[in-house]
Amino acid sequence: MRTENAKPSPTPSPAAPGLPPLELLRSFEAAARTLSFTQAAAELFLTQSAVSRQIQQLEASLGVLLFERRHRALALTEAGGVLQRAVVESLERLRDATARLRAAPAPREVALTCTPGFASFWLIPRLARFTASHPLVDVRLSAKLEVLDLERHRLDLAVRFVPIERGTGPALFEESVMPLCAPQVATLLRTPDDLAGQTLLTIEMGHHADAPTVDWEPWLEVMGLTDVRMKNTVRFTHYTEAVAAAVAGHGVVIGRLPLLRELVDKGSLVAPFGTGAASRRAYFIESARRAGDNADAQDFIRWLRAEAEAAQRD
Repeated sequence: MRTENAKPSPTPSPAAPGLPPLELLRSFEAAARTLSFTQAAAELFLTQSAVSRQIQQLEASLGVLLFERRHRALALTEAGGVLQRAVVESLERLRDATARLRAAPAPREVALTCTPGFASFWLIPRLARFTASHPLVDVRLSAKLEVLDLERHRLDLAVRFVPIERGTGPALFEESVMPLCAPQVATLLRTPDDLAGQTLLTIEMGHHADAPTVDWEPWLEVMGLTDVRMKNTVRFTHYTEAVAAAVAGHGVVIGRLPLLRELVDKGSLVAPFGTGAASRRAYFIESARRAGDNADAQDFIRWLRAEAEAAQRD
């Protein structure tokens, strides 16, 4: 019968289902290793009687004796030996895992966002040069038309395609535009009037949806033309799809240089009228605050600028 002055027994710390309380296993491991409740108590900063009670609790919970109590000596029973081997093995695995985690270097990563067109036509063909010189750095690329917030999406950098007057950060290059098509289509185009017999390959322009030739306006202005009339229009969600259709000979696309320079150099696309116009838009590098502490992000910025300068020289 419990009296008012009786003290409740200590509540064991939580343990996984089916496991004894972990502090009991800790006391058992020390006692089994030293074969002494006294030495185990000193090691664990407990009293000898506290260790003895914990071992009794553990034996009661398991329903077996773990130690033979001899005169001034302890010996493990067969059950105690089984439990000791299991506890020692578990502790060794925990020590190994902890050591590996502490020794593992922090992951190195550069995370950036850009438009799908910039990623497909300019960045990805060059990216192997960066990864070859930085083999320990992971690159995470988010190619979206959506303008992502760098801090909220945990990105280091963005390559933004914006009107020149709105650009912030280092500029990579300005864009020029001109009609491009497959070589077999170009043979049919001697003057801009010949566009009337061709298919216009364009992309959805959001609020400019009723003006599919809005990207042509800088070129039309340079050529002294007020409009471009074509046989029909095929609209795509992404610029990469419109370019693929042009390479396949399905029509004429407004070409963005230097993004499509490689396709022009290879002859996959040609400029039937040979005249380009500045689009008054450019690509700029925007950095997040986190990029200031990321040496690999700073290397990536330098690499981007060097690649852009080399492309312009070529």
